[in-house]
Amino acid sequence: MSTSQAHGGPAGTSGAPTGDGAPCKRPPCDGAIEDGYCDVCGFPPAPDRPNPPVQGPPVQGPPVLRVPEPSPPVQGPPTAGIPSAEQSGASGAPSSGPARQRRSRPSTPTPSRGQLGAGLVTVADVPIADPPTMVLADPEVPEGSRRCAGCGEPVGQTRGDIPGRLEGFCPTCGQPFSFVPKLKPHDLVGQYEIVGCLAFGGQGWVYLARDRKVAENFWVVLKGLLNTHDPQAMAAAIAERQYLAAVDHPNIVKIFSFTEWQGTGYIVMEYIGGMSLLKLLKQRRDAAGGQPDPLPVTQAIAYILAILPAFSYLHRQRLLYCDFKPDNVMLSGDSLKLIDLGAVRRIDDSGPSYVTLGYQAPEVADLGPSVASDLFTIGRSLAALILNFRGNTTTYAITMPPQHEHEVLARHDSLYRFLLRATATDPNARFAGADEMFDELLKILREIVAVDDGRANPAPSRLFSPDAHLTGENPDGGVAGPPWLVLPICGPDPDDPAGATMAALPDMAPEALTGLLSAMGPPTTQTRLRLARAWLETGRGDRAEALLTAVAQEDPYQWRTDWYRGLLALAAGRSDAARDCFDRVYGAVPGELAPKLVLALATETIDPTRSARMFDVVSRTDPSFTSAAFGLARVRARAGDLPGAIEAWARVPRTSAAYLPAQVRIIQTMVGPGAQPGRADLARASGLLDALHVDPSARAELALAILDRALAGLTAGTLQPGDDVVVVGRSLHVRDVRFGMEQVYRDLARLTVTRSRRIDMIDAANRVRPRTLM
Repeated sequence: MSTSQAHGGPAGTSGAPTGDGAPCKRPPCDGAIEDGYCDVCGFPPAPDRPNPPVQGPPVQGPPVLRVPEPSPPVQGPPTAGIPSAEQSGASGAPSSGPARQRRSRPSTPTPSRGQLGAGLVTVADVPIADPPTMVLADPEVPEGSRRCAGCGEPVGQTRGDIPGRLEGFCPTCGQPFSFVPKLKPHDLVGQYEIVGCLAFGGQGWVYLARDRKVAENFWVVLKGLLNTHDPQAMAAAIAERQYLAAVDHPNIVKIFSFTEWQGTGYIVMEYIGGMSLLKLLKQRRDAAGGQPDPLPVTQAIAYILAILPAFSYLHRQRLLYCDFKPDNVMLSGDSLKLIDLGAVRRIDDSGPSYVTLGYQAPEVADLGPSVASDLFTIGRSLAALILNFRGNTTTYAITMPPQHEHEVLARHDSLYRFLLRATATDPNARFAGADEMFDELLKILREIVAVDDGRANPAPSRLFSPDAHLTGENPDGGVAGPPWLVLPICGPDPDDPAGATMAALPDMAPEALTGLLSAMGPPTTQTRLRLARAWLETGRGDRAEALLTAVAQEDPYQWRTDWYRGLLALAAGRSDAARDCFDRVYGAVPGELAPKLVLALATETIDPTRSARMFDVVSRTDPSFTSAAFGLARVRARAGDLPGAIEAWARVPRTSAAYLPAQVRIIQTMVGPGAQPGRADLARASGLLDALHVDPSARAELALAILDRALAGLTAGTLQPGDDVVVVGRSLHVRDVRFGMEQVYRDLARLTVTRSRRIDMIDAANRVRPRTLM
């Protein structure tokens, strides 16, 4: 029986099956449960009723043990439990507002098959070498990596002709240091026979060993837990860390036991072959001649997505990882694992916290680590993987670098917004939990794949309804109005006490809904937000504004308030205010398409360049958002880019009800005012018309427009006649085109319902028909 099975499954579930072989219930994942976790997406069984984990407020003022910024570590492959040896800087987006109790809501991630890349991208496997070949032949710490574990100052440095010491005391703080391996090959530490050193980290050497009680080739790793001359303190530290042995997740290195040898405590953990993300970055840099070569953005996101379920698990167990960085993620074959659990602590622990400069959240020094600070380190690590990040411990120690300085951020604004929220200076402004972070990052990966590779792989949103209007336009081609009525609908917050009630509200007239919601009590954030929309629908914008102001004052982190304020601004024709509101919504849920669609609509006239960019991203990511394709075409057409407008309408899927209007617009644009169709264009327009199933009157109008433009070109001499081009069933000659137009006019005369128009059509047919000699 697995650990999860023995304990009733992961926290936060209610009756969810955890037995081996049970299907994963997180659509569209088709994995199966093994040892309490899905073998595809890595998440525990979907809960019947998810319960948010208890996070608790940050502990005030614990001591923070800072890992200094050393030089590159001793050459050798990172393995399980190897601490950081390369630092980077902290980032964040300032956010103001009163503090609040953070909530972490389990969501339902939907990765596709394949742990790495979620089925959207392909990531190459990392080969696993034979463990003994990874042992260092001459384990020695370079002087550049010799720093005091207490204050971070250099120690053991050469002075003149005097070589640096490998053991001694820090001249700054007096703490003892030693860079001499305490364990030698063939030493026995309990049942573990030492094979050699793998690497050196912030807490000492990491060793490869055999577990002689299991098998000759059962490899484990020993990592120093505590170096002290106080046996009682060491024993207390080991006892305090016994909970690490209970950690059981496929993406977290397994802790087997704790042992002691000559005054030093060691964590005994499984050996993970492969390489760390830091080692991967260094390999790319070496291959590029010493120049930084960040990971491809989709590959980096795939790695972070693969490791986020481990953080969800730890947080449900009320544990904090504290010191996440690229060093501490091991690539092995086609999987990733969190290694180095030396800094893991309980949420309510007030003991020391190990952090790394450049990844530490700004509040940790004063308030201690929290779920929010763990999320900060994840966002920071993603930035380190994709950016040539200079000044990360100085200029940009708690901020992100300007977007325009990094092409990948300038190209993918949603990714930049994600990093801003993940590393916000205000911990309450960050994501509520690892699950929410996973959801948004997976959506961003879908977007990047669609924009960069042209492969749309959309998924339904849990926050917004689908595209509410097929074209977003009135029959005359203008924006439908009032414009907010055609936008996707924002769903209620399921954490709200009335969230389920709001989701189940029946369709009813706005006037009746205002009465129903006003009578509900006690009012919650979601009931007031829904009531604000109802007042907006009845034309009472003043009442809606009063409700939204009250909600914003009580919960400044509720992004749905900005969504409804944006709707109110759109209804009032205040495009600038609407843009600002929806921009904040976009920053809060950067992976969602609905805020981008609304931003595009709000900026269509005041900032057409930005509007076109947003329409383009939405349309490419999810072609079912057909109003985005129409919006993009509209903006391009206004700018005189008729080929661009045609390309936008051509994105509408054939299966969509908007396909027919889009094809009609293409034909109208190809032969309409301002167009100069050539022979191929006329043939294409005619072919499109042949394939359309439209009513006879509309078909006749389109045919007439095509023939009229053909006749104009032939008459003006801009088109060369010929039998090789057929236009609405007629060869490209003046006589044939005229006969074609005559026939269309007579068809229109038969289809019209008014006598005056019928006469006009007959007269037009007589005028256009070729003259004949009798």
